[in-house]
Amino acid sequence: MIRPVPVFRESSAEPRTESLPFSHLSLEIGHLYMEDIVEGPERLRRHFATVRPWVDAVRSGLGASHTGTRPRVSTCFLIDDYFSRLVPPHELLPSLVQEAARAGLTVDYLARESACAAAPAGDREVIHPAESVAARLVESPPPGSSGFRPPVSRTGWLSNGRRSPAQRTSAALDPTTAVWHPPAETGARGHSVFMDIELWNETDGQRTWSCAFLAAVWQLVRLGLLRDDGRTILEPVAWQGPDFPEEWDALPAVLQLNPRAAPFTAYTTCSVLPGRFLPVEHAVRVILDQVHVEERPLQQTAQRSAAEHFDVPAGVADRVSYVFPPGL
Repeated sequence: MIRPVPVFRESSAEPRTESLPFSHLSLEIGHLYMEDIVEGPERLRRHFATVRPWVDAVRSGLGASHTGTRPRVSTCFLIDDYFSRLVPPHELLPSLVQEAARAGLTVDYLARESACAAAPAGDREVIHPAESVAARLVESPPPGSSGFRPPVSRTGWLSNGRRSPAQRTSAALDPTTAVWHPPAETGARGHSVFMDIELWNETDGQRTWSCAFLAAVWQLVRLGLLRDDGRTILEPVAWQGPDFPEEWDALPAVLQLNPRAAPFTAYTTCSVLPGRFLPVEHAVRVILDQVHVEERPLQQTAQRSAAEHFDVPAGVADRVSYVFPPGL
């Protein structure tokens, strides 16, 4: 009789990846700068009044394409407390919630943009989502690249193709031998739309993340594709009320305002944004196309969505959509 040989594995060899609840859609109904918000309740009133019909259209479109149960949709609003903090939360948030309600909208989740850079994580002290995503960037080398340019980890710049040469290839002022090559988008259809994206800059050793990069992190958080050693990050915290704190750092990274809300994370996202965000969100898609996402979160999303017969695109960037209403 042959006895089975016991197999021993280190517990760290098969780390557990926490599972998340999913909505079908995470619908962002606002992402304003502090400079917009300090204009007062009238600015928020115009914003939500403009957003409302587009929110209805997005919900209707999802319902028409979804079969089975009623689609789960959660709404969120992102506050820019990373680049400026002109108004404290106890002054801003009551007005924001009130003006959304006036327009017939509910803000299910309120998130702080600074949490995409660093956020408290209980016994884990502080986590750094942006650093985690930066470490997972995998540049797509364009055809014929020589490797002359330093990697994104050193430069803080990421592109979607081949840049123009950084040095002259001929003697100065010699038109007979001068060679110039235009930038070229990788996989362009006919003509290129080349983009070179600054992900961060540093001053005296202090790194400041760009709006585009933090927005890419924000999309990955909403899609439920980021983990910290397998553990969930930026979990929503229920609002205890009635008063909001006086400091932004005293506010959770993601605050659940609606106790009956559908899950914060979702299979797909849609953001209703002012037109000025269009170049930023173009950059977000380029970044998402070059982020190596962990396999287990991707598998969890695929398995859960398949069980619900809800089609989710294979590409992460293709799970993200936008509406840019005129006049927003």
